Amino acid sequence: MESVQAIKQRFGIIGNNEKLNRAIEKAIQVAPTDISVLVTGESGVGKESIPKIIHSLSHRKHGKYIAVNCGAIPEGTIDSELFGHEKGAFTGATQTRSGYFEVADGGTIFLDEVGELPLPTQVRLLRVLENGEFLKVGSSKTQKTNVRIVAATNVPMAQAINDGKFREDLFYRLSTVDIHLPPLREREEDIHLLFRKFAADFAQKYKMPTIRLTDDATQLLLKYRWSGNIRQLRNVAEQISVLEQNREINAYSLKNYLPDMGRQLPAVIGNKKSESDFGSEREILYKVLFDMQRDVNDLKKLTLELLKSGSTENVQKEHSGLIKKIYTQQEEDSFEELTDIIEENDAQNDVEILELNDAPAQEQSKDKYHFAEEIQEEETLSIKDKELELIKKALEKNQGKRKAAADELGVSERTLYRKIKQFGL
Repeated sequence: MESVQAIKQRFGIIGNNEKLNRAIEKAIQVAPTDISVLVTGESGVGKESIPKIIHSLSHRKHGKYIAVNCGAIPEGTIDSELFGHEKGAFTGATQTRSGYFEVADGGTIFLDEVGELPLPTQVRLLRVLENGEFLKVGSSKTQKTNVRIVAATNVPMAQAINDGKFREDLFYRLSTVDIHLPPLREREEDIHLLFRKFAADFAQKYKMPTIRLTDDATQLLLKYRWSGNIRQLRNVAEQISVLEQNREINAYSLKNYLPDMGRQLPAVIGNKKSESDFGSEREILYKVLFDMQRDVNDLKKLTLELLKSGSTENVQKEHSGLIKKIYTQQEEDSFEELTDIIEENDAQNDVEILELNDAPAQEQSKDKYHFAEEIQEEETLSIKDKELELIKKALEKNQGKRKAAADELGVSERTLYRKIKQFGL
């Protein structure tokens, strides 16, 4: 069995990170078997190296090795690509075609981005894993294949299963052995090694001197997050090798090639709002509407209490907390003005209430709820009319200036704006 160091030299793998070494060890151990392997890790960490190691160390090394990018094949043709099709199976099928599972019989298939497979294709793949059988598109004849499957994904499989995008039974068949490759930010000791390797390769490719990093640039290189992992690091090394005239790169120059840290890569801000923006605005609107509805209900309650008791002081004492919740300190003065309006216009109501008390007991009992509803409705409308009249006068007096009108009425500008919207002024 080859050592980890020998495998890294053979496949050009740079780094001495413990997690990386453990992943290679697992690949070496599982290679002689035929069990399925699932390689996981973020995009750009080099997952394609693991299936090559497994194939080269297995008894299938003389068979075919086919790498398939499942995310790059259209959903309508992926079944034909993987399993083949019969002539006339669909429009454009002018001849019979062999799929990858038939061509790679006795070898290894690497299914990259397996999490992107459509659900119907996942069912077909599960059958291959369980029985080694498949059907060509448009055929009823079962065919056998002896293929080792190594899959890779950067998709969180647990989330994909919960969302119904990936079959749980297929996941367990694929992940008999799970090999995880760490992201570059967890391999800090390998970052500078990789950069130097890429810089040397590009210097040779483009026939120019190799770039070198100053100490401050090296520290910046190690602190950067590298969301694109090794692929991003390689691209940065290539850009610097081609574009920079000075072959010694300091931190200031390096920043220009690192997104979110430089000035050469400005962020693109779209004009359209995201769904989350609309969602937050909708929530704020709902909250404002519910608060308005609550305030209206509280005002109705206070109005009814005033009508029943006929005493403003008692109502203010009993419901002081409710009044403070509805009004600011300035708005409490407005409430007193409204109660004065009620007291000025309650003479007629007192007469009606006395008439109600003088009515026969049976008739009073029969209609008391109906009568109370009529009083509440009539008085509520009366208050609204008075409010509307006061607001109109204040706005006219202050030439339509809401802030000045609000000060005149003794309410907050927010309350006045709400009333203006309510009355359609």
